[in-house]
Amino acid sequence: MTSDREIFDLSGPLHLLNSFDWRNTFHRRSLAASLVQGVYILERDRQRGSTGHDVLAPPWWDRFHFQLNHVLIDDSDLSYFGAIFELKYAHPFFYQSTPYPPKYVIAFRGTITRSMTRSDDMKLNMKCILDKLEESSRFRKAFEAVWNTVMAVGPTNVWLAGHSLGASIAMLAGRNMAKSRYQLETYLFNPPFISVPIEKVIKNETLKHGIRIAGSLMTAGIATAMNRRREDPGEDPFVVLSAWTPYMFVNPSDPICAEYIGYFEHRERMEGLGVGRLERIATRHSIGSLVSGAIGRDSEPLHLLPTAYMTVNISPSENFKQAHGIRQWWQHHFQWQSKLYKFK
Repeated sequence: MTSDREIFDLSGPLHLLNSFDWRNTFHRRSLAASLVQGVYILERDRQRGSTGHDVLAPPWWDRFHFQLNHVLIDDSDLSYFGAIFELKYAHPFFYQSTPYPPKYVIAFRGTITRSMTRSDDMKLNMKCILDKLEESSRFRKAFEAVWNTVMAVGPTNVWLAGHSLGASIAMLAGRNMAKSRYQLETYLFNPPFISVPIEKVIKNETLKHGIRIAGSLMTAGIATAMNRRREDPGEDPFVVLSAWTPYMFVNPSDPICAEYIGYFEHRERMEGLGVGRLERIATRHSIGSLVSGAIGRDSEPLHLLPTAYMTVNISPSENFKQAHGIRQWWQHHFQWQSKLYKFK
């Protein structure tokens, strides 16, 4: 006999299916998370050799009136790392209001630790750490799909969504599109922050703030000394990027993404201390990117975002799996805090 939990895991957030509202931010977030989960299940179906009635993935998009348009396949291990979903139907009423439904959602899964995908997924994780994700064939294939879809239907009709490693792919694709003046609605679930996890490791608030302030002073000082500030701020890629506002979802108990909380809160705190100009210089850079520039390697850290609408899950997590999992983002019994952080 199938339990309620098993039905939920197979089908997604059933509590939304009869009352879905495109104007509701929780519903939109739940949809994006469900489509990402659909990519996970697609790959698990592939690994299980599922066929016919044994296929578990379709409920994650069928019940939201989407269809699978295209699967993105990794060149190395032939795994399904992403998918393009196409909306079959939305009530005409919602096309008269803002925001309105997308025609396509391009979703990317994170790491799957099963033997068939573990090796290539971990290699991609290492490329994230080294700021070399853009060099990977998986990202190139992902970005080609994003670019072609946007060119076909326009940026307002395309969403991006990703979890963990998939959030890094979605973030990098979204950044590149934003630099070309195409701002896509983007949902980033538990995106990796490639830095020392100060937010998670250091509990003393005074020490934590002191370390962040010292880091900002050092970064801004080195950047200024290296003449990295542009004379025309209008042409600064970081300023151009600030027009893009991705939706970011993080859990303070997840060391992979928790540092985003401190990153954005620190920027706001520096403004309050009257040293916002210095922090704006530091925000554009990281120590790693400055060192890379000094030795001739151009590197732009993926995690340095000028603007984001960040939602934090403030409910306690039982373990790392729950804190880093995708399911938390469609479960209505959790508590969240949301705030817009904008580069000034």
